[in-house]
Amino acid sequence: MERIVRLHIEKLPEGVYLATSDDVQGLVAQGRTITETLEIARDVARKLIEAHGGDPDAVALPAVGDSLDYPLVVAAE
Repeated sequence: MERIVRLHIEKLPEGVYLATSDDVQGLVAQGRTITETLEIARDVARKLIEAHGGDPDAVALPAVGDSLDYPLVVAAE
């Protein structure tokens, strides 16, 4: 079952992106691009959930329903 993990992503002065989450304690991911940062964050979230016995309910994550809001990042020309 898919779960929703809200991320906070910021661009650091060094030019890399840092993702953290209030939903999954200990989730920290860093990448050169937003896409890379999201991929790393997904892997880290999976590993942290597995560390809690593999039960997403143990970290109180909401299930993905029939619809969800998703911010689409588009580069301006």
